[in-house]
Amino acid sequence: MRYYISDLHFFHGDMNENMDKRGFASVEDMNEYMIGKWNERVRSNDDVVILGDFSFGKAAETMELLGALKGRKYMIAGNHDRFLNDKKFDTALFKWIADYKEIKDDKRRVILSHYPIFCYKGQFHRDKEGNPKTYMLYGHVHNTFDELLVNKFQSITRSVVRPGFEDPEEGRIPCRMINCFCMFSDYTPLTLDEWIENDAKRRATLPTEF
Repeated sequence: MRYYISDLHFFHGDMNENMDKRGFASVEDMNEYMIGKWNERVRSNDDVVILGDFSFGKAAETMELLGALKGRKYMIAGNHDRFLNDKKFDTALFKWIADYKEIKDDKRRVILSHYPIFCYKGQFHRDKEGNPKTYMLYGHVHNTFDELLVNKFQSITRSVVRPGFEDPEEGRIPCRMINCFCMFSDYTPLTLDEWIENDAKRRATLPTEF
């Protein structure tokens, strides 16, 4: 099984008081809760793609953390992942580390980036049933005003019909950008299909005008 998650910010106590206001009593409580949620879902032979800002900790404590988390880990680097630049960090703890990656998940292309990419590769493509063939998974913006801007962009893009199509539905752009922010899944890594469902339900409640 393959899972995805973003912006866990292990060891980053400021996430409790500012920005996310996660509400944990301490960074230790936050770490313990997130480890528990991860290991409730992930098994040793599962794959987990981390979409950046995994750990605010130092190299040694981040390596210890990785040893406590089940599964094979894959890393899209985030702007807060300073441990990756520490020569003492064992990069072999991740199967790969990249700034950007394109992979396949059940015959669908998945674009992986810490930062949202508005005009991503393959955003026009649909399968024979009309479903998107490409999904763009991102993090970075958490649950902020920037996420509302991403949502508005998607709403506008999906409403546009490209010139040259006799059938308007064929000319519409699917544009499926999914924010895999950990708080949207109660800190639990989710499959692509689970994120698609989670994202659709959440965006149905978001404003596109503000």
